[in-house]
Amino acid sequence: MAEPWPVSVALPPRALYAVLSPLGAGILPEERPFEGELRCRRVRRVTHDVVEVTLEPVDGAPFAFAPGQYLTLRAAIAGEQVERCYTISSPPTRPHLLTITVKRVPGGPMSSFLHESLAVGDRLWASGPQGGFSVAEHPAASYLLLSGGSGITPTLSTLRTLADLAEPSDVVVVHHARTPADLIERAELEALAAAHGGMRIVWVVDEPDASWRGPSGLMSPQQLVDLVPDLGGREVFCCGPAGYMGEARAAFDALGGDPARWHEESFVLTETPAEGAPASERAAGAAYTVRLQRSGRDLACGPDETVLEAARAAGVRLPSSCAQGLCGTCKSTLVSGEVDMHHAGGIRPREIAAGKFLPCCSRPLGDLVVDI
Repeated sequence: MAEPWPVSVALPPRALYAVLSPLGAGILPEERPFEGELRCRRVRRVTHDVVEVTLEPVDGAPFAFAPGQYLTLRAAIAGEQVERCYTISSPPTRPHLLTITVKRVPGGPMSSFLHESLAVGDRLWASGPQGGFSVAEHPAASYLLLSGGSGITPTLSTLRTLADLAEPSDVVVVHHARTPADLIERAELEALAAAHGGMRIVWVVDEPDASWRGPSGLMSPQQLVDLVPDLGGREVFCCGPAGYMGEARAAFDALGGDPARWHEESFVLTETPAEGAPASERAAGAAYTVRLQRSGRDLACGPDETVLEAARAAGVRLPSSCAQGLCGTCKSTLVSGEVDMHHAGGIRPREIAAGKFLPCCSRPLGDLVVDI
């Protein structure tokens, strides 16, 4: 039997791009950012509240990304431009088409649009890829992929990639869902595991029905060690709702897990409207002035307040999704002034050098002028 392979899945896509395009040789996904239109090729129902949307670049060029990265999508919905971020669920080994797997959020404008209105041939604006939540960033001999609900999307891309590369690997997936009917791509992942000896899939449901024969119950230290006895030697990736990730991390810590082996996708977006939400507690003392150059408006922004929070408090609507410096949706140009920006991968160094910044994670160091 082959030895476990320290996975470095960033390399095969690079080699693939060297074949597909002379300009692609040696270029990492983050060095080939995409910004343009994607055309819908298919909308497929996966579960009662999840659809898979297949997209292709309108210009026909291949799309470079690493498994676990995400896109920002924009669509005109009810007369407004709405932007949301979705993890790519297809593998980078199939670069001419990509898929997103979307759970419907009640009242969510974008997920409702993708479920109800998007049709084959329709176009969406997209930018990306972004994010560092990828096994490509952390080569290891063995992995544990933990997910809850729609947090399975980076796992889908990762498993499909490993299967396409046909390399020996050691990957355990533990996925939690509310009921058996909520399990996403169950048949496909079980087929991949059956054909690829290094994969093991464990489905756990919180509310089992009479036919369920697998594990059930909420995440706990005992459940985790029972399901993955060799947890301590695995690189762990966790994605899902905030509550699930908190329970999973608590279980991991209680079992003495090495924090350096824990990787968490904090990219958890809600689809409730953010505008008009109360700003964080305003800092005491004098506020700085943020001039919105195109609209001619002036905002007061305290030194401990982000530019996005100040805009919301003033009733100014700025594009935003994650509010955590991850998605890049709010990216704007800083005409003058300086900010203290703590982003999480939503902006590239060359964009910062060109004067771009993310209002959602930037606090003023003085008066600002912003090209908005």
